[in-house]
Amino acid sequence: MAATEQTYKIDGRKFVAVASGKGGVGKTWFAITLAQALAMSGKKVLLFDGDLGLANVDIQLGLMPDRDLGAVLTGQITLHQAVTSYKDGRFDIIAGRSGTGSLARLPTPRLMRLMTQLSDLSKDYDAVIMDLGAGVDSTVQTLAAQASQSLLIVTDEPTSLTDAYAFIKLTRKQHPDSEVQIVVNAAESKEAGRRTYETLAKVCRNFLKFEPPLLGVVRQDRKVRDAIRSQIPLLTRSPNAEAADDVDEIARALKV
Repeated sequence: MAATEQTYKIDGRKFVAVASGKGGVGKTWFAITLAQALAMSGKKVLLFDGDLGLANVDIQLGLMPDRDLGAVLTGQITLHQAVTSYKDGRFDIIAGRSGTGSLARLPTPRLMRLMTQLSDLSKDYDAVIMDLGAGVDSTVQTLAAQASQSLLIVTDEPTSLTDAYAFIKLTRKQHPDSEVQIVVNAAESKEAGRRTYETLAKVCRNFLKFEPPLLGVVRQDRKVRDAIRSQIPLLTRSPNAEAADDVDEIARALKV
């Protein structure tokens, strides 16, 4: 048994990791919207900005928190003290520290200590949504492995699908018991989204003998861009938007 498994006790049953093979697919927007959808359904939700070094949850929400994850990792405050209540969205946030590249290079034991603290904090919540960094580096894999389920955000761009396959392949190799589900974002239609998913699923079937399930499709919606520019969550600014309905549907299907 690895030293980290012997040393750190982590209960990830409430953890939902939101990941992507590449940037620019709407991962952080989706994590924020999912957190709000779950909160509006009556659940107590914590959104953890785990994109160490390129954090932007606070930027998308127009927040300037006094305490963030950087202060936790330097020992200035506890993780519990870093929690910020986002009343407009009805959920809590632990903000990252944008532009601090050193955080992305944290050694695995330090990451595992952080996850132990997050596991303890999760006792106060129904769900902890972890917005991870894009890509397949060791930090992303370490954090994703602690979650009971990972949602992999993809679009129909070839590079998105290629990098998503790389994420699935590496996750299956290193953490074969991890549950990875696919969310197709910015699809022209539900049918187009399902075709995008099937392209990825076919490659996985052929080369990995495994097919990650499709959790849902989020349709392309101009109101999403408007909400991001306004730094207001979509479910607050345009609750009747098609994309809002799609994320609500995904939230209802999520096992939390």
